[in-house]
Amino acid sequence: MRELLVVYCKGFAMGAADAVPGVSGGTIALIVGIYDRLIRALTAIDPRTFRAVARVYDAEGRSALLDALERTDAVFLVALGLGVASAIVVLSRVVTVAVETYPVPTYGFFFGLIAASAVVLYGQIDAWTPRRLVVSVLGVTLAALVTGATATGASHGPIVIFLAGAIAICAMVLPGVSGAFFLLVLGQYEYLAGVLSEFVDGVIALANGESFAPVIETGTVVAVFGVGAVIGLFTMAHVVRRALDRYRVATLAFLVSLMVGALRLPIERVYANLGDATTADPSVALAAAVAGAGAVVVLDRYTDDLEYVD
Repeated sequence: MRELLVVYCKGFAMGAADAVPGVSGGTIALIVGIYDRLIRALTAIDPRTFRAVARVYDAEGRSALLDALERTDAVFLVALGLGVASAIVVLSRVVTVAVETYPVPTYGFFFGLIAASAVVLYGQIDAWTPRRLVVSVLGVTLAALVTGATATGASHGPIVIFLAGAIAICAMVLPGVSGAFFLLVLGQYEYLAGVLSEFVDGVIALANGESFAPVIETGTVVAVFGVGAVIGLFTMAHVVRRALDRYRVATLAFLVSLMVGALRLPIERVYANLGDATTADPSVALAAAVAGAGAVVVLDRYTDDLEYVD
């Protein structure tokens, strides 16, 4: 139980990091020493290994199921996943309030986090080849175009939410890039943080005899995102992992360039909200950006012995 509690706490730290754009849960996994174990466990997951579930009524089936669970390190993944989920649930409310009430300093802080993370990760690339330059330009351009489109009104339909879950889960195998960052690029960050907060409120309200309807409405969105994340574990996370194995530096150059291109969104959000009821001075956004960048610099200082790029 003590070991599981430690794993849960490490998962909570990962979830807290992934709840804000620019800070990676994968980086936290490296810091706390579970990154390799996490990647082995995730890539070992194969739905076919759990066929024994259908035969739990006999001893042979139960034995096969236990073997499958041990092979995929299922207990570790469950404890870690609970920690990640707990942190995201707790912080979703904080993020929702911050974005709605204090958009200028909040997006200024996000800008600092993302920009500093990009600088740190670019520094891990030892040499720039023509291919790496090309994929970097493509990454910046693609992210700028996507964030520009989503900033003017992103769709929140089931297919989009499903894809957002599948893409965001890839952050678990990418030190330096957070799941929240991908959601920000796709225009789903604020929406999903609000939905999750409403879902938790609805579940709590059930204890007071409130209607079940709000839980169904928001729970459907949460479930679609969760299904997308699960499918992403079996597909996209493996694709990204193979790309990292075969073209590690070029892949990371592309991903970090996505971060640079995505800076368009926090800049536009800060500019759009200057002069609102809470912020009239752009220096507030600048101070928040410096604070965000400082947090990344401090984190990098204490993790400079960790290798992001071979």
